[in-house]
Amino acid sequence: MKVHILDDWFHTLEGLSSFAKIEGHDVTVWSDHVEDVDLLAERLSEAEAVVLFRERTPVTAALLARLPRLRLISQRGPYPHVDVAACTAQGVLLASNMSAGMPSYAAAELTWGMILSAMRQIPQQMASLRAGDWQMGVGRTLRGRPIGLYGYGRISGVVAGYAAAFGMQVSIWGSEDARQRAKFDGLHVPETREAFFAGCDVISLHVKLTPQTRGIITAADLGVMRTGSVLVNTSRSGLIEQGALLAGLNAGRPGMAALDVFDTEPLTDTTDPLMAHPHVICTPHIGYVTEDELDMQFGDIYDQINAYAKGAPIHLVNPEAQPAS
Repeated sequence: MKVHILDDWFHTLEGLSSFAKIEGHDVTVWSDHVEDVDLLAERLSEAEAVVLFRERTPVTAALLARLPRLRLISQRGPYPHVDVAACTAQGVLLASNMSAGMPSYAAAELTWGMILSAMRQIPQQMASLRAGDWQMGVGRTLRGRPIGLYGYGRISGVVAGYAAAFGMQVSIWGSEDARQRAKFDGLHVPETREAFFAGCDVISLHVKLTPQTRGIITAADLGVMRTGSVLVNTSRSGLIEQGALLAGLNAGRPGMAALDVFDTEPLTDTTDPLMAHPHVICTPHIGYVTEDELDMQFGDIYDQINAYAKGAPIHLVNPEAQPAS
């Protein structure tokens, strides 16, 4: 098959062991980010299968209409960036492994790194030292402090373990199912949502972005957070009500944010009000960006391509799609 891989910005994939899985295919790897439909359609005109690098490139009806040879889109995880209805209408199968058993340890580790960085002011202290000013303030110890995890899935469970190892008091909030599972596992679930947001020095978000969870963290939630608290978001920016975080930071609740995700990605505007905010530390959506994580994820993606090539596709989102003969 003619396979095109998009958005491998650092030429990483060809150096990973998983890449050998597709050595029998005609593979083209694109290392720059393009969203212009005309240019993408030109590049992918011969593609029979397209590999998406997470959510970096939207796949729209307009693009699909320009790709008559396309038969398969292979990716991993959620797919809010893919027009599934348009795929189905054009006979393009979308394969996406949504049920991988292992958590993303990479995302959990970055979450914990951001918590440490925020509480100990590591980026600010580093900048102060390099400016010749020595110390710039006083950080806070994690041990004994309450941390709240909004959502209780695989990644959240790993972060809860890190927090316990550091001697923090872990609380869980989220859906009714998440709260019940947390109780079953012996974790603390506050009586009310307000008590959760008001009672923690650190709150970290661990929920998938869906139409139902978009904006689930509201201005009212942020408004009861402690003035010195830290909100950590390594999940998706759309979980927070539009404009609520910036307004909350300006009002001092939360006192600080640690962000790996933004409304616009890639974010290159250095004047963006969140990225430039003095009470925000941020990274460019690198929660999953480690060699180990990518090797595992793309191994699954290549397995989907090989399964399709053998006539037995797996992990189909839209099995009702009828590829053209």
